[in-house]
Amino acid sequence: MKPVSALDVVTEVRELFSLPDIYFQLNQMVRDPRYSMTDIGAVIGKDPALSARLLRLVNSSFYGFQSKIDTISRAVSIVGIDDLYNLVVATCVVDRFAKIPSDLVDMTAFWMRSVHCGVVTKLLGNQCMPLNTERLFLAGLLHDLGSLVLYQVMPEQASKVLLSIRQDRRLLAGFEQEIIGFTHADVGRELLKYWELPESLYDVVGGVLNPGSVVTHKLDAQLLWLAARLIDDREFGRPIEQTLVEIPDHTLAAMRLTREQIEQVMQQAAAEFLDVFEQLLPR
Repeated sequence: MKPVSALDVVTEVRELFSLPDIYFQLNQMVRDPRYSMTDIGAVIGKDPALSARLLRLVNSSFYGFQSKIDTISRAVSIVGIDDLYNLVVATCVVDRFAKIPSDLVDMTAFWMRSVHCGVVTKLLGNQCMPLNTERLFLAGLLHDLGSLVLYQVMPEQASKVLLSIRQDRRLLAGFEQEIIGFTHADVGRELLKYWELPESLYDVVGGVLNPGSVVTHKLDAQLLWLAARLIDDREFGRPIEQTLVEIPDHTLAAMRLTREQIEQVMQQAAAEFLDVFEQLLPR
């Protein structure tokens, strides 16, 4: 039977897209004040592969630390529990989806675009709220996960959508509503809720197509929408100047950004995102 809602889709694939036990263990620990940085670092340290990936990430150009961070305990103390937890989530999700076959999408290109969006979202956040922006990288990285789920559960309908937006990805939401009945953003929201990720994350990912619908975390949602728009237009060969002209002044003012800042962010992201991609994807 055809799924009639985004929740139906996620319910159908819960086992296929379940995350490893260490994720759920850390998810509980970061919310419980009884656990210290040392406790959390010890749990991460028990997984050598995860530890190695995290250390590669925190030593990448994206973070730009002057001296090398060579232990998880030091990474926790320097990067912080919340930021390191977000990197754990990113690593676990990429691992889980990296092995999912799909005839509708080039998975390497998908993750490259997602990492690029994550880097742009975080860098935009640095311009207008310079503290605790790692969550923005995670939102950008995960914003299109709902599409991968749709490719698995509803490949025929998803294929029709892809054919319809070959010339302009900005038409995606309309065609998804018309052909499927809901959007990949709706599916992404339900998947992140199932994984027990914070409301601040699943609300923002769920609102990527319509940031005006997000009430509590509106600025995060606006930044994610802008980053996704910039990446989409770049993929379709649209000059950034054209994209920026189309964004109203009041929208930029609400995000506390100038067009010059956005151009600088895109230049910086282009120089940094491949390093993050290479460190994040499993080898």
